[in-house]
Amino acid sequence: MVSHNIITGNSHTDERGKLNFFNDFDLRDVVRMYEISPASVTNIRGWQGHAKEHKWFYCSAGSFTVYLAPLTYFNNSKEEQQTQKITLYSNSPSVLHITGGYATAFKAKEENSTLLVFSNFSVEESVADDFRFNLEEWPINQ
Repeated sequence: MVSHNIITGNSHTDERGKLNFFNDFDLRDVVRMYEISPASVTNIRGWQGHAKEHKWFYCSAGSFTVYLAPLTYFNNSKEEQQTQKITLYSNSPSVLHITGGYATAFKAKEENSTLLVFSNFSVEESVADDFRFNLEEWPINQ
């Protein structure tokens, strides 16, 4: 099962300013979006998982570390529950796509960082597919 992929964006700068664009980010499946601005760089938000819901993460300001762990209960995998660590930077435009069957946790690396989150589920569908875990469930190597 594929856990994630990076949709690489690009940017253009001229006398009018800077434009970030994501021509390969297909928004057909997205039904909602929200923005997260952590109060502190010491806070870790997570673990939250979904069996079916897909999420796309875009760091629009600052930087974030996103931690990813497989929900082996859902994908019947024998793989060890190892976490992956992905860093998103606003100055390197990219969108992180995470499939269902995984839990995420994330932490801002800089003050005033902002993370946009896109989902293919409505709020009601997401709540029915929501699984939350203690931060100690998987190791977070900072």
